[in-house]
Amino acid sequence: MNKTVTFGEVMLRLATPGYERFGQGNMLSATFGGGEANVAVSLANYGLPVSFVTRVPDNDIAAACLRELRGFGVDVNDVIKGGNRLGIYFLETGAVSRGSKVIYDRAGSAIAQIEPGMIDWDKVLEGAGWFHWTGITPAISEGAAKVCLEAVKKCNEKGITVSCDLNYRKNLWKWGKKASEVMPDLVACTDIVLGNEEDAQMALGIKPEGVDVSAGKVDADAYLSVSKQIMARFPRCRKVITTLRGSINANHNKWAGVLYDGKTLFKSREYDITHIVDRVGGGDSFMGGLIYGLRVYEDDQKALDFAVAASCLKHTIYGDYNRVTVQEVEKLMGGDASGRVAR
Repeated sequence: MNKTVTFGEVMLRLATPGYERFGQGNMLSATFGGGEANVAVSLANYGLPVSFVTRVPDNDIAAACLRELRGFGVDVNDVIKGGNRLGIYFLETGAVSRGSKVIYDRAGSAIAQIEPGMIDWDKVLEGAGWFHWTGITPAISEGAAKVCLEAVKKCNEKGITVSCDLNYRKNLWKWGKKASEVMPDLVACTDIVLGNEEDAQMALGIKPEGVDVSAGKVDADAYLSVSKQIMARFPRCRKVITTLRGSINANHNKWAGVLYDGKTLFKSREYDITHIVDRVGGGDSFMGGLIYGLRVYEDDQKALDFAVAASCLKHTIYGDYNRVTVQEVEKLMGGDASGRVAR
């Protein structure tokens, strides 16, 4: 199978141990993570060829990050060097009625200073069949937005499938333009779109028709309305997917998803995740599972089911990355959620 290429920022993650608050302890656990890197790790774990492209400084912290990604089987040979720092995010894990908290320290990071022409996309995309980006990347800086657009246009020229996770983050759009001014040009070049109602409204200005999503319950009509509007506005788009998270508390969520292919709205089973170890990267693990499913399986229902099961398992794993195998995901898809010891 030809390779998948993902493009975006990878960061140093500094997390308080257990459920400690920021001002409580004197230790932080250091790992790495970032939306597109997380997707790349998932695909590598599933045995698919994948490369991750970014810009990092030429220092020991960035080298450790690339070494870790390489250890998962992710190709990082097209990562470019430059700038002075790797972005950082601090994580405080919530419990029960206290939600988790994230503080970003990514201003002036290496990828925030990227400019068009720095990446040779003809070289990077050689042998590629799929390209993935998220709405986080164009939010970082004008340069990152332009390079992302540069990439997806090149993919369109080459006939490479493009997927995105709209991933609207209001606190990141600081560089002068709103998401709704930047994202439409990128989505116009995209074939597979993942996002919820808020993402669609804030990034694309699309709202569900005839449905009040603020009423406390969102039904299938809302997903169908948004999906149809995205497809009508962006003719290249052929599938729209939405993750469905029911947050009972910080440790207990319900998890499912829907996929619309222009004709049928496919629905997954709902998982009851009663003990969350780490939900950071949950959406990325869904996207990684979805890309795998759409590339390997014959039908959209099975692809959706794989994505939901894969991301359900991610909630049981510490860190950004989903360290699971195809066999583990398919076992859960088959209905075995017992968690019995494998001997």
